Amino acid sequence: MSAALNDPATGWEPLIVAFCCNWCSYAGGDLAGTSRMKYPANVKVIRVPCSGRINPMFILHAFQRGADGVLVAGCHPGDCHYSTGNYHSRRRLSAFKRMLEFVGLEPERFEVRWISASEGDKFAEVMEAMTGKIKALGPNRKMRDARWQSKSLSKQLK
Repeated sequence: MSAALNDPATGWEPLIVAFCCNWCSYAGGDLAGTSRMKYPANVKVIRVPCSGRINPMFILHAFQRGADGVLVAGCHPGDCHYSTGNYHSRRRLSAFKRMLEFVGLEPERFEVRWISASEGDKFAEVMEAMTGKIKALGPNRKMRDARWQSKSLSKQLK
């Protein structure tokens, strides 16, 4: 079954939601775009003021709405525009990742990365790597809310 889902002939592409810090990671994505670096179009980027402001419920909500993988990207530790936001994020989200398995979701579907505004190449590499990892895992079937199966997250984000 999973082999059929990962078969390129079926056309399945993973949907990845990336919550990116406005000051660093989002700017890194902007640099990747203006430098014409390629990264998968199936990554939906959501700009947030700071990675420290991401409530774990946002991540669970993305999974429920159809995301196959979720990435949180913020400033490098020590470089946060708000001083301690990324330290707060690192602490909270490392505990959250351990709880994902408890709710029945592979922790590999969630990742936290630090990307600065000058690292457009790293932004593109991280998005490529995340897409490859999620393709290997297959579609997220465990967290999908039945109410939202008829609507894809990509349609809602437009």
